[in-house]
Amino acid sequence: MFARLESAALHGIEAFTVQVEVDLQQGTPYWTLVGLPDTAVQESRDRVRTAIRNSGLYFPLLKLTVNLAPADVRKEGPAYDLPMAVGILAVSEQVPLEALENTLIVGELSLDGGVRPVNGVLSIAIHARETGKKRLIVPQANAAEAAVVGGVAVYGVESLLDAVQLLIHPDHKPPTRVDVNALLSQPAEYEVDFSEIKGQEQAKRALEIAAAGGHNVLLIGPPGSGKTMLARRLPTILPPMTLDEALETTRLYSAAGMLPPKTGLMTTRPFRSPHHTTSYAALVGGGSVPRPGEISLAHNGVLFLDELPEFKRDVLEAMRQPLEDGVVSVSRVQAAVQFPARCMLVAAMNPCPCGFYGDTHQQCQCNPTMIRKYLQRISGPLLDRIDIHLEVPRLRQEELLTLHAGESSAAIRERVVRARLRQLERLQPYGVVCNAQMSAKLVREHCPIGEDARSYLRTAVQRLGLSARAYDRIMKIARTIADLEGATTIQLPHLAEAVQYRSIDRRFWGSG
Repeated sequence: MFARLESAALHGIEAFTVQVEVDLQQGTPYWTLVGLPDTAVQESRDRVRTAIRNSGLYFPLLKLTVNLAPADVRKEGPAYDLPMAVGILAVSEQVPLEALENTLIVGELSLDGGVRPVNGVLSIAIHARETGKKRLIVPQANAAEAAVVGGVAVYGVESLLDAVQLLIHPDHKPPTRVDVNALLSQPAEYEVDFSEIKGQEQAKRALEIAAAGGHNVLLIGPPGSGKTMLARRLPTILPPMTLDEALETTRLYSAAGMLPPKTGLMTTRPFRSPHHTTSYAALVGGGSVPRPGEISLAHNGVLFLDELPEFKRDVLEAMRQPLEDGVVSVSRVQAAVQFPARCMLVAAMNPCPCGFYGDTHQQCQCNPTMIRKYLQRISGPLLDRIDIHLEVPRLRQEELLTLHAGESSAAIRERVVRARLRQLERLQPYGVVCNAQMSAKLVREHCPIGEDARSYLRTAVQRLGLSARAYDRIMKIARTIADLEGATTIQLPHLAEAVQYRSIDRRFWGSG
């Protein structure tokens, strides 16, 4: 007897169909599993056999052949346990064959017949909807995640016996439903707030501009000046995530197996802070089967790199392309995949090896050669891709002892949201959502300046030795400052403030 049903697998974060073909014939009892399975899939034979028997069902003692098609694509992971078990039950006439039509099944089995969660269910649900499936059977723990998609009936099952009952009696349980609008309308909860930051008004202003325009930021200052504290509060002033952004972020975390328990949809912008010993593959993504790295896990959120010069040179240089394109391309012998990586980069560093160059409270112990070598660990092309370079000085004593609470994240976020809406209205026809994503052509089109501003900018470019890319980034920052003020055109004060966020280039690196 022969049965065919459908499951799915991931290629990067995209799902594709895997047909599970089961054939049962008279002969010596033996189970053959083909279709390029890896070790985890090979081991599923023992899991499936034991799960069927421990569920009180019959495992046929005949010649059994299971094929996972397409046969030229390597199959990995335990997600095929449940569909293989259902296929075996179908060929042994314990489940009706017609019950498998227009149904996609994924799930891992435990030895007692329970169904465990698997990775990538959100992408699989999107694939099921796009391919016209009417029913999707997933582990109960993944049901809310899959139901976010809509357009396909999602059924969560807790055991193999539960799945069998559902296939025999379709009315055995109702499909899982999730109110996506209710999830998105819930305010994001953060443990930190901008009101906790004392002083550092210029730094807070710069981060507000960065959040409003989606700009990358480099914070330079001595130890204890508050660089990390500022960076960790940046997500609290970013606009709420849209449905598309939430789905993209959730797909990445689901594929990486990092989706928080009982989370159907990630509605809080991610904040990733890898250690400076992080490897190339961990930051960019990779592995024999490519998985998203830290820069992709920060998609639609913030990637914070503390102690920037301490990162390996090849790791930092690998970020240049993702910062420019918003996409990470990972190529391997077996596969080449792309992961979205549109995040805000916030980097922090000391001004010298000892950390106290330019500090007014403690004398620097580094000579000029040591400082130059330390700063040269960061390449000019990478610096050019960071829009705002900001010096964060040590707090003065009166600022440190003040009891006055600063402006709250909620108040700052309101201004950021208004500025983002102005940008979206202006740039949405071009497929761009914020000023930082504007191309050189869009900068020329949407950042006109008067003759006085042009003369000022010409002088700044000459004195600071700015590159063409740095020039464009100054224009983008000025456009964001104008949007925060509700101005339709860029005025000289907007441009002057934007230039100051590149002027420290000359102090530390000697050029833009």
